[in-house]
Amino acid sequence: MNSKLAVLALLSLAATAANAHFGMVIPDKAYVTDQKAGTVGLTVAFAHPMERNGMTMAKPNAFYVVANGKKTDLAASLKKAKLFGKDAWSSSYKVARPGVYQFVVEPKPYWEPAEDKFILHYTKVVVPAYGDEDGWDAPTSAKAEIIPLTRPFGNWAGNTFQGKVVVNGKPVAGADVEIEFYNKAGKKKPATDYHVTQVVKADANGVFTYTAPWAGWWGFAALTDADYKLKQDGKEKPVEIGAVLWTKFE
Repeated sequence: MNSKLAVLALLSLAATAANAHFGMVIPDKAYVTDQKAGTVGLTVAFAHPMERNGMTMAKPNAFYVVANGKKTDLAASLKKAKLFGKDAWSSSYKVARPGVYQFVVEPKPYWEPAEDKFILHYTKVVVPAYGDEDGWDAPTSAKAEIIPLTRPFGNWAGNTFQGKVVVNGKPVAGADVEIEFYNKAGKKKPATDYHVTQVVKADANGVFTYTAPWAGWWGFAALTDADYKLKQDGKEKPVEIGAVLWTKFE
């Protein structure tokens, strides 16, 4: 390989390695409107959703739903599954009464050699049921989360979405927020590597803004550095904490 090709190969590898990781909690329905179809199926995974590249996900440390002021542990409901050819998880939940259901996953820290750090994405999705929409902006008490300032359901493609990044209940000024489309069917072809992941920055109050260009599931991952480190091969390594929210635009 000549020097020019070698440089191009390295640049290509660097671009691939830099693409964003996303925790994922994707329901099979964005709303529950019919009691006869009141069971929500959920896919829990870790992936590059725009490029359709899966990543192996160990069984999460925690998986639960928050609704009507109550937190319910769903860890026992998790079953092994696949997403984009990699180990993932699936679950189902019977929605029995009106409410706003926030499904939250806390994964095991993921060691990423390419970035020399651990990645830990606290991920949630909000599903309303039977006409109720009260409490869609209620915090779940996850260590890191995005509090929606725009109702996270019932939105059209082209709508502008706002959220607030919080860690330990406090806003995170200037947090980087990475945004990707769940390209499940592979129909979207990014114009360049720069178009795979959109990036915005939160303001001094932790608030970010983004306008979804087309319909489908969109993930928002607000990234911060943990105030602790974890050991890998006997050495302490940094931990990236992500607050991730998924929402669907129609």
